[in-house]
Amino acid sequence: MNRLNIFLLIVVMGCALSVVKATNQQRQFFIQLQRAQSQERQLQQDYSQLQYQQSALSKTSRIEQIATDSLKMQGATTGRTQYLTLDAVSAKAEDAPIPTSAPASAPAANVRRGTR
Repeated sequence: MNRLNIFLLIVVMGCALSVVKATNQQRQFFIQLQRAQSQERQLQQDYSQLQYQQSALSKTSRIEQIATDSLKMQGATTGRTQYLTLDAVSAKAEDAPIPTSAPASAPAANVRRGTR
């Protein structure tokens, strides 16, 4: 009977230690969960702030202001627009086939322009 009591005492002690270990592990997991949720809230706030900044920076009026002030750009007006025409002779020259074996000293201007 004495041996049975000692055996049962050892089993109860082992169970108690496993309960303590499981409780401690559960507490650690809960702390990690709280930290992750806190980090998630912070990242959501940062993301919202970045979206607001992006919308503020992408406004057309701000882009135009920066283009005129910093880059000294001007808007396109009909008075400043230049239209280029293509002569019939030069159009035929562009449509001419490219020679298959061009000499090494051939200028790069002979390259045919593709249309998109």
